[in-house]
Amino acid sequence: MNQQTEQVLQQFKDCIPLLEVLTDENRQAIIMLLAQNKLGLNVNTIAGHMDLSRPAISHHLKVLKQSGYIKSEKKGVENYYVLTVRKPLEQIKSLITSVEQACDLSNDSP
Repeated sequence: MNQQTEQVLQQFKDCIPLLEVLTDENRQAIIMLLAQNKLGLNVNTIAGHMDLSRPAISHHLKVLKQSGYIKSEKKGVENYYVLTVRKPLEQIKSLITSVEQACDLSNDSP
């Protein structure tokens, strides 16, 4: 196995947690909800848009926060959640670019 292949395989491993987070439809819905509300939303507001309990939403928010997709900001006594997808998406984009280069797909026509 050459060094380039080993590097790409390591990128795959590094992206597994980021990709696993996106496999859940509820987390996808939360991401899209936050994308439409740039100032952030609290758990109660998110719950008003979804058919999930507050504890379930809190769990999904925790997973999203741990993976770097969102962050929380304290406003008064409540936490507001905002989207911060830059770092995870950059990792995934880097993986895609590396795979393209390794397979020489970047020169292929669609």
